[in-house]
Amino acid sequence: MAARVVRLTVITDFVCASCCVGQHELLNAIAYCKDTLQLPLAFELEHLPFRLINPSILTEDAPKVEREDFLQKHIGKERFNKLQAAISKWAEEKGIPLSFRGVMSQTTRAHRLCQKAYKLGGQNLQVPLLCAVFKAHMEEGKDIADINVLADLAESTGTMSKQEAVAFLKSDELEKEVNAMCEDAKSKGITGVPMTIIDGKWAVSGGQSSDVFIQIFKKLAAAGVHSAPSPFSAPVMETACA
Repeated sequence: MAARVVRLTVITDFVCASCCVGQHELLNAIAYCKDTLQLPLAFELEHLPFRLINPSILTEDAPKVEREDFLQKHIGKERFNKLQAAISKWAEEKGIPLSFRGVMSQTTRAHRLCQKAYKLGGQNLQVPLLCAVFKAHMEEGKDIADINVLADLAESTGTMSKQEAVAFLKSDELEKEVNAMCEDAKSKGITGVPMTIIDGKWAVSGGQSSDVFIQIFKKLAAAGVHSAPSPFSAPVMETACA
């Protein structure tokens, strides 16, 4: 049976804990569908940038602020406490040590590096780097606006050498493109992430569980190569974001 190609465009930001959760859940769902269910699907992933923090509020080279302090100031203590409790519960259940320790980072450089990875090697380079950036920030509390931190991640994931990464990050390569991508997402009405767009037609909003994605992928597999599964039930929506 010919495999249906499923194109997944994930709009995400590295300071977003729900994006990190969603990334884990999406990759787990893809692995389960391929390895356990052996669905006739092939997946093409591309991650696009989004900035939850306006650069006018936090620049990449601004004095460092603790993440907890920054979030409590900008989203309120009550909302932060609810977010922290939800993320801690997920982290404990999954055995993945997500936390809000460390400093808050502007993410333009990290997004530029991930876009460079995609240009160099598509999803095969972008996905490992993206996962490494999330881990560095969300698990290890590292500053992902720091050029040396990002360059180390680029080298460890095989994206490019540390020297090449430092030179790239010190340049302005892909900065205009990343800014344009962020503005384009907002112009299409996207105000929160993660947002997963399937085949340019359907959007899944928020950090959904792997079970949600598995059910979606089952419907796509059952529909076959040429058919479009419709209608999906919530949380999948028709989208004009392609």
